[in-house]
Amino acid sequence: MKISTPPFTRRMLGVATASAIMLSLGGMTSALAATPKDTLVVAWAIDDIITMDPGESFEISAGEIMGNSYDRLMRYDVNDPSKLVADIAKSWSVSADGKTYSFELKPGLKFASGNPMSAEDVVFSLQRAVILDKTPAFILTQFGFTKDNVKDKIKQTGPLTLTMETDKSYAPTFVYNCLTANVAAIIDKKLVMSKETAGDMGYGWLKTNYAGSGPMKVREWRANEIVALERNDNYYGEKSKLVRVIYRHVKEAATQRLLLEKGDADIARNLSPQDLAALASNKDIKTTATPKGTVYYFSLNQKNPNLAKPEVREAFKWLVDYGAIGDTLIKNIGVIHQNFLPVGLLGASTVNPYKLDVDKAKALLAKAGLPNGFKVTMDMRTTQPVQGISEAFQQTAKRAGIDIEIIPGDGKQTLTKYRARTHDIYIGQWGADYWDPHTNADTFARNPNNADDAKSKPLAWRNSWDIPELTKKADAAVLERDASKRKAMYEDMQADFRKNSPFVMLFQQIEVAAMRSDVQGLKIGPTSDSTYMFKVSK
Repeated sequence: MKISTPPFTRRMLGVATASAIMLSLGGMTSALAATPKDTLVVAWAIDDIITMDPGESFEISAGEIMGNSYDRLMRYDVNDPSKLVADIAKSWSVSADGKTYSFELKPGLKFASGNPMSAEDVVFSLQRAVILDKTPAFILTQFGFTKDNVKDKIKQTGPLTLTMETDKSYAPTFVYNCLTANVAAIIDKKLVMSKETAGDMGYGWLKTNYAGSGPMKVREWRANEIVALERNDNYYGEKSKLVRVIYRHVKEAATQRLLLEKGDADIARNLSPQDLAALASNKDIKTTATPKGTVYYFSLNQKNPNLAKPEVREAFKWLVDYGAIGDTLIKNIGVIHQNFLPVGLLGASTVNPYKLDVDKAKALLAKAGLPNGFKVTMDMRTTQPVQGISEAFQQTAKRAGIDIEIIPGDGKQTLTKYRARTHDIYIGQWGADYWDPHTNADTFARNPNNADDAKSKPLAWRNSWDIPELTKKADAAVLERDASKRKAMYEDMQADFRKNSPFVMLFQQIEVAAMRSDVQGLKIGPTSDSTYMFKVSK
């Protein structure tokens, strides 16, 4: 899948370097010369990318692309996520009643296209995300915005000013943090609307194209192959030191390691603990690591009558060999974590009550009327450590009589099925969309409407978990302005969640990137959209 702008050519890359880059992108080759000084090649599993439209994009890999290529009103400080910093907003404020937010933009801003940026573009971008009503729209619609009222609630008040009126008086930091999410990215209205078809607000075109103003611009996306970014010379801030960043889709950790060792890749992002250990003595390779706001989990679809039994849900939590997984499959790349809030967010819990106990699981299955176990399927993205954890779980579940058939697929295949809630068991990862505990409470512990045609479709909905009481607790917590009281509310929700949910929480990610020794300035951000490649140099 290609965007309409021209793909990379010798003219663009330079005769001396184009051939090497293109060979590298085409597949495994013999050792090549080092990548060009102005080009960064990243080996990463990017098969989860479904769209390039910020109004729809909701995947881990796509989040990083959006974070490098689209501006927002504000961002959080990657060194201290509790602090907000200006992006295109010059200033912001909230009214005395806590419902009206006002913003003033920095003057003289331009999109990558050269079109000037105004408050009209910001208003259009936020309204468009609500009107399109794709998966991430709930981050904005939770403030009372609907297709019918959003044009009255989010309004331009001047060339560089706008207001946003919420339905309730929320904690201001919560609202601002939501505006750092990808769904609030600022889109070039003039460019997008010139590509509109049948009133789709440019949706068909933007799925595979680019209309942003960030430090990098998306030059090309070939699904399950590459994403190519180029420096945006119209960016208002410090220009990228790199001319281009090429994300190469490489699923296998061993292949990533080989590319890195040979110099065909500058950075490897999905290395196994074994690969990282093997690279430790290589003087040409160094690493960086950051605890991520990303948690891994199994989820059990409550439409399956066996998985809907409370005893079965609990039994699954006693059938994971957390100790072995922690010592091998996620060594140095994750820590066991059995809660929906990652450590670092307000109210996060480090209580981990479960361990492998087959006898206890068998007793629970017998209590559920399934003493001989049952057969079930599990959808799995074929990347590590997901595959290794799935296979290990398959073996321990078998000891209790549960026969799991693993259905492998790429990121798009497994996500599409999961979002349609046609799976039995799904193993996935969830990264915080913004730095507030409601981001994960909203998706794991809140499900306001469990109907198949519900507008809001968080992970609880995807697994058909109908939780009116827990939803009320989540709704109350997000309105609590006292930090200590709010913290206690999230701790209580997680205790309920640990015992009763259809989620088997596994671990919190520590993302490790291995890189060539000449790579400078790489810092992995705590969320998927905060690893800024435009700050990297060679």
